[in-house]
Amino acid sequence: MVVRSKVVVIGAGVGGLATAARLAATGKSVTVLEQGDHFGGKLAAYRRAGFVFDTGPSLFTLPAVYRDLFLKTGEPLEKAIDLQPLDPAFRYQFRDGATVVMPGVGAGPCADALADGLGGKAAQEWRSLIKRGGAMWQITREPFLQSPLTGWRNIMSLAKKPGDVQTIAPFTTLRSLGEKTFSDKRLITLLDRYATYTGSDPRKAPAVLATVPYVEQTFGAWHIGGGVSSLADALVKRCLDLGVRLSARTNVTSIDTNANKVTGVRTDADEFFAADFVVANADAREVYGSLLDSRPARDANKGIKKTTPSLAGFVMLLAIGGRTAGLQHHNVWFTDNYDAEFDSIFGRFVAPVDDPTIYVCAPDDPRMRPDPHHESWFVLVNAPRHGDGTNGTMNWDESGLAEQYADHLLAVLAARGMDVRPRILWREIRTPADLERGVRAPGGAIYGTSSNGARAAFARPANASPVGGLYLVGGSAHPGGGLPLVGMGAEIVANLINAAT
Repeated sequence: MVVRSKVVVIGAGVGGLATAARLAATGKSVTVLEQGDHFGGKLAAYRRAGFVFDTGPSLFTLPAVYRDLFLKTGEPLEKAIDLQPLDPAFRYQFRDGATVVMPGVGAGPCADALADGLGGKAAQEWRSLIKRGGAMWQITREPFLQSPLTGWRNIMSLAKKPGDVQTIAPFTTLRSLGEKTFSDKRLITLLDRYATYTGSDPRKAPAVLATVPYVEQTFGAWHIGGGVSSLADALVKRCLDLGVRLSARTNVTSIDTNANKVTGVRTDADEFFAADFVVANADAREVYGSLLDSRPARDANKGIKKTTPSLAGFVMLLAIGGRTAGLQHHNVWFTDNYDAEFDSIFGRFVAPVDDPTIYVCAPDDPRMRPDPHHESWFVLVNAPRHGDGTNGTMNWDESGLAEQYADHLLAVLAARGMDVRPRILWREIRTPADLERGVRAPGGAIYGTSSNGARAAFARPANASPVGGLYLVGGSAHPGGGLPLVGMGAEIVANLINAAT
């Protein structure tokens, strides 16, 4: 069977759906092929007995990216989802017992909250960090994050003013920036956490990741009523309203080319979807390593193999009986030794983190629990990728490992003053192996490629591939992972295709 579309999108993750909507809004025929049953990729939910859990992104930031998408493709974002500002948004607990409850927006109020919880120079020093992050954001946003990747030419474009390169400090790590800015080690630990937003090691990730807390505190932390995964439902509806053809359980096995120009894609059901353009919302390693067989693809894959994959995650979904005093929407119990955690994940001998930082998302959302006297806990810890024990991986399918580690994490949480074991009604476990199988994320790497290394951001696969008519979108491609960056990548790809037609 042969099906013809102007554009074929491989993968119905957020990047694929957002690109499809933007292209369909300009009159192009678009077909989206998804190998699984779920549209939305990692942006998904698990439902059981009235409990609802976001199993992918649990924090929504920089809504302007999706406001722009929805406004340019139909009705506004606020008519498609129930967008709710969070205040307060975060609770941070350090190993010395100090606790900080952070508002959802406002660098000043956040600095004041840090002063209340940590004392000393916390407020003054945090304001200095956010000011630096804001300057970095202004320099990088348009010429880099919202523009196609052109390698080292992107660096040159950032240096429009003599002080820009000094502000960005491309050869300074996030950890080094924290050590230069803060006199309190707890603030260094807090800043380190923002490297994990990109699946990276703060000792290797660039200082420019200071833009992450700036964006979070300037534009706010948000929740979507019913769960952040509701955004995926809204994207699917928008695509259908625009005439996009969505096909589930359609496994693409190859991208066909002629004279280094795409002609379409083939599936394991012996279907051929002809197209002038192909958008791959799949991991770049899969695209260049499995779906293509050409010299340009092999050369591109060599470059990807030199990069460091992002960290993975171990997840527990806990149905909790009763309410927990002092719990906020987002909660973090920090480890006393972040270096040991990153060594366990990115070091030579990887292993489950023995004393990890533990993150809990527990939305106070009546649509995510069966009644007001229960809580839905999404528990996440950083973890090594799944594999055969080589190349920085470990076998998460080893018999009994997942259950044993889940028990260990609950014991660690209890030791930090939060023992919920007697109140657990039931639990579900998701390992990096499960993520790999579910969305074809190699090793369960959450963000595709990490930002480890000064050149990492410029080593990401470009949106325009070396194969004519083939474009990449999603967390493994420029500008990176996370809902805001993936949405920006979708706009870049749509603009590139529109310019080529």
